[in-house]
Amino acid sequence: MVDSLAKVIDHTALKPDVSRETIKTLCEEAKTYGFASVCVNPYWVPYCAELLKDTDVMVCTVIGFPLGATLTEVKAFETRQSIDQGAGEVDMVINIGAMKDGDETTVLEDIAAVVKAAKGRAAVKVILETCLLTDDEIEKASLLAKKAGADFVKTSTGFSTGGATVDAVKRMRSVVGQEMGVKASGGIRTRETAEAMIQAGASRIGASASVAIVTNQE
Repeated sequence: MVDSLAKVIDHTALKPDVSRETIKTLCEEAKTYGFASVCVNPYWVPYCAELLKDTDVMVCTVIGFPLGATLTEVKAFETRQSIDQGAGEVDMVINIGAMKDGDETTVLEDIAAVVKAAKGRAAVKVILETCLLTDDEIEKASLLAKKAGADFVKTSTGFSTGGATVDAVKRMRSVVGQEMGVKASGGIRTRETAEAMIQAGASRIGASASVAIVTNQE
């Protein structure tokens, strides 16, 4: 029987040294436990799409990852290519520097370009990297993601100075309302933490410790 928590987890492997065998195991675990998706770097999308083609597990990939400072045109291209190769969801990193500068136009246009590139073929999750933003910036970035037509806002890449927090998730949910998804990711390693994020308003969890979470192991 599939754990209900598994259905909202993106089973993740994004480290630069991930091997083909690791990705194969990731996909096998996703099928076994019924995770929502596997979240991998774009290079691995075709391989995952092939391994998961007859399953309900989606292939999720990351765009402009992990810094968000890629050119908008490159993010849009990466989005289109990844979807063509089998991605059903894309998690893009905002232009964090522009957000810190208060350049909301650049941030909005950056997100909107990825949403347009996805063209209804894939869900778009917008990674804010909340550990680098003030509370006010988190709220503004969430609103920009909503305005751009994204499907989710997401807390973190897992590659910066901090990960998901209950406070950030609550803040994001309060801003976007119930029309959008909220994904908590970064540093979620136990079932207790995952459930706390869901209680705070998360509708999706990103984790590399997914099996430990659903089996309630350390």
